[in-house]
Amino acid sequence: MNKINLSAYHPILDIQGHIIFANNGNVVLGYQVDNPEIYSLSEKDFEDIHGSWFQAFKSLPVATVIHKQDVYRKSHYTANELPNDTFLQKAIHDYFKGRDYLQHSCYLFFVLPHNKTLNAAKFTNPFRKIEKGIHKQMGHTVQEFIASVNDAVSFVNNSRRVSLFPLKEKEIFELTDTYFNGFNDGFDTDIQLKPARRGGKSNIEIGENHFDVLAINNELCFGDVVQSSKTNEKFTSDDFVFHQGYIDGLGLNLNENHIVNQIIYLDDKHKWRKLLDKKIEELKKSSNFGTQNKVVLKKIEDIVAKINEDDSSRIIRGHLNIVFWDKEEAQLERIASKIKTEFKELDVVPYYPKGEERKNYFLNSYCCHASNFSNEDLYVTDLKHALCLYINNTNYQSDATGIIFNDRQHNIPVLKDVWDEKKKRIKARNFAVFAPTGEGKSFLANNILRQYFEQNVRLVIIDLGGSYAKFAKLYPDKHIILRYEQGKNLGINPFYISDDKDLTPERLEDLAIFILELLASGKATTKAEEVAVKKVLRHYYLQNRNSTHSLENLYRFVDVKKDSLLEELHIQEQHFNIYDFLHILSEYVDDGLYSFLFNVNEDQTYKIEDKRLIVFELDEVKDNKEILSVMLKLIKSAIQRTIWRNKAEKGIILFDEFAKQLKFGNVLESVEFYYQAIRKQNGAIGIILQSINQLPNNSTSASILENTQVIYSLRNEKGYSELQKRLNLSSHDLNQLKSIRNNLTGDRKYTEMFIKIGKESNIFRLEVPPEVFAAYLTDGQENEAIMAIYNETNDMETAIGRFLQESQ
Repeated sequence: MNKINLSAYHPILDIQGHIIFANNGNVVLGYQVDNPEIYSLSEKDFEDIHGSWFQAFKSLPVATVIHKQDVYRKSHYTANELPNDTFLQKAIHDYFKGRDYLQHSCYLFFVLPHNKTLNAAKFTNPFRKIEKGIHKQMGHTVQEFIASVNDAVSFVNNSRRVSLFPLKEKEIFELTDTYFNGFNDGFDTDIQLKPARRGGKSNIEIGENHFDVLAINNELCFGDVVQSSKTNEKFTSDDFVFHQGYIDGLGLNLNENHIVNQIIYLDDKHKWRKLLDKKIEELKKSSNFGTQNKVVLKKIEDIVAKINEDDSSRIIRGHLNIVFWDKEEAQLERIASKIKTEFKELDVVPYYPKGEERKNYFLNSYCCHASNFSNEDLYVTDLKHALCLYINNTNYQSDATGIIFNDRQHNIPVLKDVWDEKKKRIKARNFAVFAPTGEGKSFLANNILRQYFEQNVRLVIIDLGGSYAKFAKLYPDKHIILRYEQGKNLGINPFYISDDKDLTPERLEDLAIFILELLASGKATTKAEEVAVKKVLRHYYLQNRNSTHSLENLYRFVDVKKDSLLEELHIQEQHFNIYDFLHILSEYVDDGLYSFLFNVNEDQTYKIEDKRLIVFELDEVKDNKEILSVMLKLIKSAIQRTIWRNKAEKGIILFDEFAKQLKFGNVLESVEFYYQAIRKQNGAIGIILQSINQLPNNSTSASILENTQVIYSLRNEKGYSELQKRLNLSSHDLNQLKSIRNNLTGDRKYTEMFIKIGKESNIFRLEVPPEVFAAYLTDGQENEAIMAIYNETNDMETAIGRFLQESQ
């Protein structure tokens, strides 16, 4: 048969759910395989996955055929999942749309063959019709087979590494049509199985595509060692080893149109032991007649020894082939050469089928025909050995929503859900960014926060470095920058209330804490002291209903009533020391040293109520413990009264240049308060540090780290041992960190970063279009040039556009 028209010879009689009743009498159960992301697995992970495949398959009935099919197709990134509304979103969408990458789909088929002996002739026509009546609905054997496959699938799914999902009828038909249509898009075609031209090769031609095959079809193809993983030379260095799956070089890294088919025939162990013993006898007699016989004899003796040693061993016959294709026939030789090179690395010598055999391999690598391979096409080995040839990873997987990073394979965008609304991966969505100076931590923070902002998350940035003004200015009506200037206040009056309704128990609690923090003597406050301050505050508000409330006004009230206040409110002096109160707070009123901080009557926080991006720039005050501490308290009171009022609204508070704020002990406690309070809100805290050592090694820091479950780390030449120790990172996390490589030259510049979300970790890249790069720049001549245009035009989009035009 040199030409096949699928409509005349369709291989499927019927589909019920994910169960295929094939034209040749086989019953096939089809699944989509959801694999972990490439680069995310450690050596132990590879072993664990290998172990779970083995446990799942070893108890399947004799004569079961398992067909794993990994399909890799060159594709163009559509950018459909990317937002495309704002200035920067459009730039990112257009920049990545159409980028080349290799698309991967993975399928697993369990075949109950019509012919249980699994002993096909050398060339079997897969499209021959079997006598009528073969299509039984659900016989007893079929039901037993389905039950055992269900057990195997449940075992794999419970391992939590790999997930199997039943294929739908539509998907099965699509797979079939796509395969026999030769992966041609937009038209149906026939399969042309051309005989060899004079001096040339025979060829499989389907539509515009030319196909070829390489295979492993006998024991002699293999070298001495087969294992579940091997060293990844690209990312391994002197001080660490990075792992990849044993045949991963034939997966995504091949970067060509190809299919990896692995077919396993589960045989009867006892039958095979007898056959192999017989074969050993024969070979021993003839081993003097050539080295080839000696090699085969040794391999078979090794297999028998393994069977005898290991009770759990399961004899299989196996077949692995790689079908590859290209529009240009001349390219097939180049692709074959790449595949052979990969095999050579593994000490494997592939078989190159020709003519009728090549046609046979192509047609029988379709799931319904997988039982058609003959003994001459199959190697004999143990199931554990065969499973080392499984590819157990795939492309980076995008979540339904999230922040855009880039994958490490093709630099295409990948969405990562670092908010995790349903808390599947993390219980606390607080995050930390670790990176030394100059590695781009503010750039990364800009990238994360800008996307959150465009997803309607409210942002409060407490910044000591002036890194966010440019990005904020892209949203002129939605942001406010409150900059501390020497001798001026921020316009926040925590004591302001518009009417009595504002005076809730929660508000009194917050104000009491505010005052106790101002009075802080370094010791923890008691419940009695908190109650006393609340009594004083309540009394103050009730007695001064019509006055303008402020710290100065409260101070006057206590000063006037100092002789009678405690007795009036039944407070003991040890719980509220009036003279300490007046003495310490005198610094913040009248002509006190820091009176300017509170020198405001009407509260200005209403200005921030409708802003979704609020930046507090405290650069000028970063070295003044007293002012910084009070500023953080004022900001906290403003956040509580405005942003946290609406619990349904998502919000993030970011502390940039956090180490400078941490120089003062009381700041750490103040930040810990945010971590405690954020749990009740729909929000997250972010901190940015140059090194984890900048967090003091105490219980407060431990509590902060415990509640931080999203970790970002950029490259650090000094190493990552402290990060590993304090965050309890795994050895593979450490290997991933050590494998970080930046590329800051050429057309596609990117930085790499380690991201850990709960227990999942991987290396991601950050590559951005010029518009985004310009928006995130925080210093240097380019930044000054953009700001100069902005000062002239008062429009950040125009400024970035003009800057890019002028710098071409």
